[in-house]
Amino acid sequence: MRCHALLLLLPASLAFQLPFKIPFFTKNEALEKAAVEPTESFNTVPRIAIVGAGAGGSSAAFWISKVKERFNVSVEVDVYDKESYIGGRSITVYPYDNTSLPPLELGASIFVAANKNLWRASDEFNLSRRLFDEGGRTSIWDGEEILFTFGDSCVKAAVEKYVTIYSPDAPKWDNIADLSFALGYSDMVKDTAASFFLKSGVSRRFAFDLIEGATRVNYGQNLDNIHGLGGTLSLATDDARGIEGGNFQIFEQFLKRSGATVHLNTHVNKIAAASPPSSGWDVQTTLGTKQYQAVILAAPFHSTGISIPSSLADSIPEQPYVHLHVTLLTTTSPTPDPAYFGQSTASALAEMTLTTYESVRNGTKEPEFNSLSYHGLVREGEWAVKIFSKEKISDELLNKLFRSQWDAYPELKPTTTFPPVKLDRGFYYVNAFEP
Repeated sequence: MRCHALLLLLPASLAFQLPFKIPFFTKNEALEKAAVEPTESFNTVPRIAIVGAGAGGSSAAFWISKVKERFNVSVEVDVYDKESYIGGRSITVYPYDNTSLPPLELGASIFVAANKNLWRASDEFNLSRRLFDEGGRTSIWDGEEILFTFGDSCVKAAVEKYVTIYSPDAPKWDNIADLSFALGYSDMVKDTAASFFLKSGVSRRFAFDLIEGATRVNYGQNLDNIHGLGGTLSLATDDARGIEGGNFQIFEQFLKRSGATVHLNTHVNKIAAASPPSSGWDVQTTLGTKQYQAVILAAPFHSTGISIPSSLADSIPEQPYVHLHVTLLTTTSPTPDPAYFGQSTASALAEMTLTTYESVRNGTKEPEFNSLSYHGLVREGEWAVKIFSKEKISDELLNKLFRSQWDAYPELKPTTTFPPVKLDRGFYYVNAFEP
């Protein structure tokens, strides 16, 4: 099982309406009706502000630039991010901070062929894809004993529906609920993965031994908490790939090729409707205040600290996140200590260990980590290891480590409601996809 954070990148050009008409959109009746005409208060080239330089923000800037090229549209784009780097949750680190050693992905580790925008971007940008494959075997640990149940289940159909969003016949939608319905995902997102898989005829042991191992490593969530779609996509990692040197390079290239002006280390403090007669938005940052005809918020709103009109803020439900500890270390041991797993010293352990919560349901202890995986040689006789855990791994258990903690994944609880993609005229919320 090759499992880490799955990158899902929807075509941004379909996720929002540009604040001016262009020939491509006017051929689409639904979008033509919703297109926003420039107002006379904007006598210069229209400007768009994008808040967030991660996957959503960088891809939005890139697709806007494609529209500009294809239809000779003039628009200026500013991208703001409070961090010092591009990529959002896609972060690469080096053992010992030594850039001569192989880098490790801290988050957003993989993508697959079904993530067509990422796949095509890596081709267009001449970025080398590497097969994300730790090699060897995978075991399931419940905190008491090692389990060995493996297989594949009901993933292909869900992925086949997902890839239709990239086709000319993609469903037309204005909100996430409509898109979920069009893709046939409504039942999957309103039910827990545990209930969904059991109703689909998957055996309980298969679901809670194997599939839960995938949801815990991919999303840090148990099968009876995550919704059915999240549980299904956690298994969709066949032929998973990553970019040599780090996936963040895709998002750097998105912005580099977009022609947008990027402002890193810049906090956006407030977004407010511009005073009449203007119909735009005033974006207040640490650099000052600037007016834009449209704003794309491509960051989780409740984590940004940005003030927006209360009527719009009320339309975005607070999205809880899984607070995850990621511990990276190097070791001279080619496998974990067999004694920890109750195995003899002669036992050959798997290179990847996933975990299940089933032992807790049965009244015993929870595993001390979500996953433990070897990531190849750092140098001769020394291996890199990544551990995901709910709590900080104690220093007594580890040697030569560096660690990070963050709000890694949105909690994918069963739901039938989603934040609006369009908050207001000329104001769009990319992270409406996260629930």
